[in-house]
Amino acid sequence: MKCPFCHQPNTQVTDSRLLEESNSIRRRRRCNDCGQRFSTFETVEMRMPQIIKSSGARVAYNPHKLRTSLERALHKRPVSAETIDETVTLIEQRLYQLGCKEVPSHTVGEMAMEELAKTDQVAYVRFASVYKSFNDVSEFTQAIATLPPSAENNGATP
Repeated sequence: MKCPFCHQPNTQVTDSRLLEESNSIRRRRRCNDCGQRFSTFETVEMRMPQIIKSSGARVAYNPHKLRTSLERALHKRPVSAETIDETVTLIEQRLYQLGCKEVPSHTVGEMAMEELAKTDQVAYVRFASVYKSFNDVSEFTQAIATLPPSAENNGATP
């Protein structure tokens, strides 16, 4: 790390502390040449992959767009905003775990459908109808047939 005072490249770390609230490390440093002390902060830089749209265009991942799509599908459904946030976070973690620099948009859509199927089956069908561009009722019926049985249909008690 270069010294911000004399710009010499040799500095020594005198203390390191983990900052819990920001997942970063604060390092106290001392310049070996001028003796000045200063702090640096180290954080992990994680970049989301680029999204390859069906047209072939590449765009930056936009969490707001994903959240908006989920909110539309979950409109007037008994699902909290916290659950939507958790779903977006889960999808983002899965995208990170792919380890790719570019991901097709249909991969993100499939991940969203998987999570909606677990969260709210009505929202799943709503999302699927737009995502897959359903043209008739038979496509709705096929989407519903792929859903696992809900807790209400299994005789489970809430």
